Amino acid sequence: QVQLVESGGGSVQAGGSLRLSCAASEYTYCMGWFRQAPGKEREGVGYITTYGTIRYAPSVKGRFTISKDSAKNTLYLQMNSLKPEDTAMYYCAASVSGGYCAMQAGLFGYWGQGTQVTVSS
Repeated sequence: QVQLVESGGGSVQAGGSLRLSCAASEYTYCMGWFRQAPGKEREGVGYITTYGTIRYAPSVKGRFTISKDSAKNTLYLQMNSLKPEDTAMYYCAASVSGGYCAMQAGLFGYWGQGTQVTVSS
C-alpha cells in the first residue's frame, strides 16, 4: 500500500507561484499530479516515470514543473505564473502497475488526500 501526503497548497494572487510536495512511502513506475475544480472532472496535470520521462497537460506546460527527490521520496509540483483557472484541489497519485504511464486517472490506484490551491485575480 503506497501512502501519499500532499502539502504546500494555499492562496496566491494571479501571476504568483506555489510549490506542492508529495511525500510518498514509495515510488511506483508512474507518479502523477491531478487536479479537480468544483463542478469539474478530475484532470491530469502531469506525470513522471521511473526513468525520468515527464509529461504535462497543455494547459500547464511551460508554467508547471514536476520533479522528485529520490533521497527524500518526495514528489514536487512547482507552479509559476498561476492563473485563476488553476484554482482546484491538487492530488498526488501513484500508478498500480508499471510499463505504461499517461494522464488517465484510472491508471493510478493510490491517491493522496489533496491540497487546495486558490488563485485570485
